[in-house]
Amino acid sequence: MNQISRREFLMLSGRLTILGLGAAAAGRLLAGCATLDSMAQSGITIPVAGVNVNTASIASSVKAVSKTFEDITPEQEYYIGRTIGAQILNKYRPYSKKAANRYINVMGQTLAQASDRPETFGGYHFLIQDSDEINALAAPGGLIFITRGMLRCCPHEDAVAAVLAHEIGHVQHQHGLQAIKKSRLTDALTTLAVEGTKTFGNEQLASLTTAFEDSITDITSTLINSGYSRAFEQTADVAAISILQRVGYNPNGLVDMLKQMDRQLKPGRLDFAKTHPDPQTRISQITSQIGVYQPVNLIKNRQSRFEAALKGV
Repeated sequence: MNQISRREFLMLSGRLTILGLGAAAAGRLLAGCATLDSMAQSGITIPVAGVNVNTASIASSVKAVSKTFEDITPEQEYYIGRTIGAQILNKYRPYSKKAANRYINVMGQTLAQASDRPETFGGYHFLIQDSDEINALAAPGGLIFITRGMLRCCPHEDAVAAVLAHEIGHVQHQHGLQAIKKSRLTDALTTLAVEGTKTFGNEQLASLTTAFEDSITDITSTLINSGYSRAFEQTADVAAISILQRVGYNPNGLVDMLKQMDRQLKPGRLDFAKTHPDPQTRISQITSQIGVYQPVNLIKNRQSRFEAALKGV
């Protein structure tokens, strides 16, 4: 298969959007392009929302993208991450306090520039979510979310920086993409291949659309409910330590945050306790990297801006 151009990928994304499928769903589809041969040969036109969509055109584009999905381009990562980010925002609404979000973004951008991956196609974006749950999430491409509940676990700026650096570590190592690539498409691909050899009816089209929507939900659920693997979490902690040291933050801020979190986590909730390793386990691993715990020196100006920006959060 030939490499797909940026324009072709965008066109494909648009076609799938017409079908009710997001960019992440396109990624789910790519792993099984060999089964789409019959669809490409049939060349059936499907009327969807007043637009005629040709199955051969879709199949051809999907097959072209599949070659590059093994090595996802920055553009593709951006659209996948944006789709997942939209799903996350359906669950956690944004926090409206501008000063707090500005503070998080300035700090986050500074930390990202000190990472091993300072640039992404769409850039890094940081957003506080209006939720009491203790959580932070990183979607592919640099979309990073942190809840108000998580910020309350941060006694100082070094701790906030540690949380953001950890999530940047996930983006740096493309953990989100690795989770997507390991996903398995089930009924949706089968439906697409089989129904592609005949005229799509409303029932088949609805079934296909639902299947892809559910696939996107499955990916998002991995981030919200089950989380990354313990190995990925440890890798993100190691990255965070490096980023914090480069910027001038004390990596023990990560330890302070975890200690505070350990006191506030409640068993059974869908938050950091379910999606991350036990805080004490992480503290042990972190101290093995940075040595004996050294208290964070609360620099007056730094602490003042922290308190001013996050007051009431």
